[in-house]
Amino acid sequence: MDSTALLVAATLSAGTVLAIAALGLLINEKAGIVNLGAEGMMLCAAIAGFATVVHSGNSWLGFAAGMAAGAVLAGIFGLLVIWLNTNQYATGLALSLFGAGFSAFVGIKYVQEKLPEQSQYAIPFLSDLPFFGLALFRQHPMVYIAMALTAGLIWFLYRTRAGLVLRSVGESPESAHALGYPVRRIRLAAVMAGGALCGLAGAYVSVVYTPLWVEGMIAGKGWIALALTTFATWRPTRVLLGAYLFGGVSMLQFHLQGLGVNVPTQLLSMLPYLSTIVVLVLISRNPLWIRVNMPTSIGKPFYPGA
Repeated sequence: MDSTALLVAATLSAGTVLAIAALGLLINEKAGIVNLGAEGMMLCAAIAGFATVVHSGNSWLGFAAGMAAGAVLAGIFGLLVIWLNTNQYATGLALSLFGAGFSAFVGIKYVQEKLPEQSQYAIPFLSDLPFFGLALFRQHPMVYIAMALTAGLIWFLYRTRAGLVLRSVGESPESAHALGYPVRRIRLAAVMAGGALCGLAGAYVSVVYTPLWVEGMIAGKGWIALALTTFATWRPTRVLLGAYLFGGVSMLQFHLQGLGVNVPTQLLSMLPYLSTIVVLVLISRNPLWIRVNMPTSIGKPFYPGA
């Protein structure tokens, strides 16, 4: 029973990284922008957050630094693709490559650094419940913040005027422009908000999830988060559930090893990426389902003077 509870707890923690990053990318894509630079932004945010905590001793300052790093990189990306109309896919890939190299360069002197002792979190009374206390109520606050972000994004997108405007920009920027909305500024704000969430996810990895810094430590989580938005058909609730699904697959390898299951470690390590490919293949079998839910103008440039 304790073993299963630990697996559930680890799944929630691992899924939080993917959920926060994927929610950020969802905001981008709802506005019609595809950002393939999530991996690079998360790496830069991871070293920014880690270095901040090393020097300040405050993990929340580390999260703020990660969000700032992600927002700045996303802002640069936004200026290039929204105002200069560079190709979104090529620019995103360039950002990802830049982030990987820049974070490795900046993080050289932090490889051997250690973070201060982390606080242990537990919700009073609930954390003492059998099974559920260990599985659900001894998590870092960021796990619950990811759930709250999901609920908040649902409310924003489908219950507020600003959310309606954001979605209209992703569906038909020409119509939104004709109605007087500043399409480019709205898209830039969405891109920077998405970058801040990717940065928060990256900082969470280096500060809480694996409290250390090593080169390339995001290890493909940015790409999985990107795939997760399609897997979830651009719905926040499905993003959260999908994140926990992929998080569970990631943690299953360690759970099976702990149980002594004789499976090659290489096979277990490839499970998260294999499951991502399988899910995308299954979804692609129903293109109508994707087309109905996908923002109409996603990935398409907008020329206000045209």
